[in-house]
Amino acid sequence: MSSLSRFNQLLNPLAVALRMMPRSGRVLMLGMAALISSLLWLVFNDSLGTLEERLGALGWTVAPETALEQRITLIAIDEKSVAEIGAWPWPRQQMARLTTALNEAGVQLQLHDIVYSEPNTGDAELRLALESSTGAVIAQVPALQTDQIVRAGVMTHPVSGVGCNNVQSSTSNFLAAHSGFAGIPKGHISPIISTDGAIRRIPAIVCVDQQPYPALALSALLQGVNSNNWGVTLQPGESLFGPDQLLQLDAYPGLKIPLDAEGNLRISYRNSPQSYRAISAVDVINGNVERGMLENTWVLVGATAFGIGDIVPTPYSGATPGVELQARILGSLLDASIPYTPMASMWLLGLLTLVFATVLFVLAGARDRVAAYGLPVAGVLFPLAALTLHMQLLSGSDIWLGWLFPAIFSVFAASLLLLLEQSRLRSERGRVFENLNSYLPSDVAKEIAYSLPSSSVNARRCDVTLLSADLRNFSAFGEARPPEESAAVLHYFFVKATEIVERHGGRIQEFKGDSLLAVWDGQNAAAATQALTAAQEMQQTIDHNMLPQHPPAGLEPLALGIGIEQGPALIGSIGPANRRSHTLLGDTVTITLRIQEMTSDLAQPILIGECAARQLNEFGLESQGSYLLSGLRIPHCLFAPSSPVEAHGKLSGTRRLKVIKGGLQ
Repeated sequence: MSSLSRFNQLLNPLAVALRMMPRSGRVLMLGMAALISSLLWLVFNDSLGTLEERLGALGWTVAPETALEQRITLIAIDEKSVAEIGAWPWPRQQMARLTTALNEAGVQLQLHDIVYSEPNTGDAELRLALESSTGAVIAQVPALQTDQIVRAGVMTHPVSGVGCNNVQSSTSNFLAAHSGFAGIPKGHISPIISTDGAIRRIPAIVCVDQQPYPALALSALLQGVNSNNWGVTLQPGESLFGPDQLLQLDAYPGLKIPLDAEGNLRISYRNSPQSYRAISAVDVINGNVERGMLENTWVLVGATAFGIGDIVPTPYSGATPGVELQARILGSLLDASIPYTPMASMWLLGLLTLVFATVLFVLAGARDRVAAYGLPVAGVLFPLAALTLHMQLLSGSDIWLGWLFPAIFSVFAASLLLLLEQSRLRSERGRVFENLNSYLPSDVAKEIAYSLPSSSVNARRCDVTLLSADLRNFSAFGEARPPEESAAVLHYFFVKATEIVERHGGRIQEFKGDSLLAVWDGQNAAAATQALTAAQEMQQTIDHNMLPQHPPAGLEPLALGIGIEQGPALIGSIGPANRRSHTLLGDTVTITLRIQEMTSDLAQPILIGECAARQLNEFGLESQGSYLLSGLRIPHCLFAPSSPVEAHGKLSGTRRLKVIKGGLQ
């Protein structure tokens, strides 16, 4: 193996894991899954965060609250109002008429999601209507996500008790009501716009020119209790399972508003859009509102017509009027049901990831079908389980935990563990096949490896050329020598004979005792020639060069006897399903074995049967006569090569004498 290949294997975690112990390899795969998931989270944080937010909002949208919100009503400057009164923005006299009509309808508090930034005719009339109302708050907009310099109007009504050094959101740009409305309470409507254009958070407090200004919904609470105390307290979270920060209003004791680490308030989408009652502004102006419908309610006045442009995407719709978001924030504050992310969310998600990793580790260790089916199923179910847990916490406890990292980890971990187990199984099967192939011919090994066991005869008839080679006098040699020496001689014989047979196109059918049986497919001259050539090379290489030169005293020297014949045979497996035996059956096999036995009686190293001899005319074979072979009823003519192999004087005339089996005579 080249150094580059070794280096690549060292860098391949799968190859490293396969060389490790199974448990250690699985731990390595889990570590790789955690590393890949972390890198993906860091590199694609924005895209993955958007995915987590969109699917995570299913905790609200799958089963939203549909009960009518009777405390808050939307006064919509909609298409109907624009069509009757005129294009937006309306004259201040029309806004004054709308404000007066709301006062007369018994509205307790009206919030204008509108910025009156430029002086205009009718400002005094509108200001008087606002001041005459039971309570009114108008909007101002600190420009947070812009590089343009915008300073219009006058920012008023900051809160006290918190310094801008403790507030994350700050800017020097703003769009506020002009000085004529300085006495009217205000609140900001500057949301945090996500990369996908959705609005999910709003800063509770924004600092402008080192003055902290509250959100419109917070100003509404302060104005709703008719308090002149706009003091707030901002403190760290009280527990790991609580929010990062808590905001308290001095005028609203008991209400703790959860904020994230940046001081943002998460918008709740628990309520369905249909739960917010909307009344057309023109109907309010014209008095076409049911009596008592608006009495003692809080109203949000804002534009909902599509042409006005105050449209944002939400989990429910891609085009939702911004005034609805203010209603959602205000409603969750009134209900003290503000969603938040616990400070320990990372630890909790890490614990969930560890639980997933443990289960996947156990599944992978089960091996076989449990791992093969369990890991893919877990790779699908665990992300769903993480999302379901997140949805349950969100809908039941207003806890936004998150779910995507454990989901990504479980997918990668299940995939890598499955890949590891499949690779390990494939490696083990390959090793088993290689071992099986070392005991059986390759085609037989493949058939056994890829077939189901059977108790029936599984054999086929074919024409073959057979070669049987035997170490003569080996039994007496083994009796006189240590078994280790006998094993070494037999091992060298089998190894060298196999090399020769395979080099000449044959294959070893079986090793049995001190003999072997080789097969060539076909009953033709080519197969017979290959078999004879292999026999002669075996005689030259093994008999003359490898067998012991000096046998033990009193023993005949070891020698090879080789028989060759052609004919039909039955090849296959027999026996019960739990103990099969691969075999070669037929007269041709028996005849070949008996011919090999005759090499000793005729003092010929190689004998060839008459069927094979017919294919070897060019070799000038010499007939050895007709013999009744042991156990057979029909005589067979035997032939020997005309020029026996003689090398280095080892094959002498004494070797042509008859050798009596069984040792000395």
